Parts: sequence; structure tokens; C-alpha cells
Amino acid sequence: MRPLERRSPLVLVLGAALAAAACGGPQAAPAATPGEAAHAEASAAPSAAACLAAASAKRQARADEPSRIGVKHVLVRYAGADRAEGATRTREEACLRAMEARDKIRGGADFDEVVAQYSEEAGAASRGGSLGTVERADVLPPFADAAFELDLHQLSDVVETRYGFHVIFRTE
Repeated sequence: MRPLERRSPLVLVLGAALAAAACGGPQAAPAATPGEAAHAEASAAPSAAACLAAASAKRQARADEPSRIGVKHVLVRYAGADRAEGATRTREEACLRAMEARDKIRGGADFDEVVAQYSEEAGAASRGGSLGTVERADVLPPFADAAFELDLHQLSDVVETRYGFHVIFRTE
């Protein structure tokens, strides 16, 4: 039998945080000594990388999907995205901000309040992020793939389109 490998507590904590981030789970910041803090800061980029990977994950169409669904969403834009005039945040920052909005909703925050606080789509706050009912052809493929895989009253993970990062909620 092979002896167990010993790893530092920081490696174990950071590994667990990265695994949680990759799965879209909550992330807890580990307590670190000053020397470990620099190492932990250098590891912040992988959580952005995990967010980006989750946001661009391939999704499968459901065999039993309806032709139309009702959806609401939060949109976080970044510099360089389509229709993102004036946006200054990076793509990575926008992904993490969308993940933060998603986590607030998962934690029980009111969807409309999160839209008002996070969404950067014109008029989103006044309509609670609602897009009404849509068909697949009405929205971009990554948005459609994520939205149409949801069950009624289910929240998506972060999804990227050319307009930025979305968190989608199926209403009907």
C-alpha cells in the first residue's frame, strides 16, 4: 500500500475552494498567515477561470423541452462585450460579479432586488429582468441552451453570451 501524501493545510483549503468554485458552489476565504496570503491572492485567478469555464460550458437540449418559456435574467456587461458602451470591468470581473448575483439569489435574496443592484441592461430594474416568454430562436444559442434546460422556477448557473454574463430564472 502506498503511504498517504502530506499536503499543507493551505493547499487543501485552496483545493476545496477551487473545487467549489468550479461546481458553482459558495467560496469561503481561507484564514492565512501573511506569507500564505500572497499565495492565496495568486490563486484568486483560478476562481475567475472556473467561473469562465462554467459560464461557457456546453449544455444539452432536453428532449421534452417546451416550445416557449418565461424567463427573467440578470445581465453583467464587460468592456468589449456587444452593446457594453461605458463598461470598464474585465471579462473575469464581470463573470465573478454575475456569480455573486447568482449566489445572492440562491441565498434567498429577492430576484427583482438583485436585478436592480446587478443588472446592466437598460430597463431591467423596472421589469424585474423579465424577457417575457421566449422561443429558442428569440435569444442567443448559449442563453437558449441554458434557459431551456431549466425546470420551472429554477435558476441557472452563470452563462456567457456576446452581451456579457447572465443569470437566468425560468418563470413559466
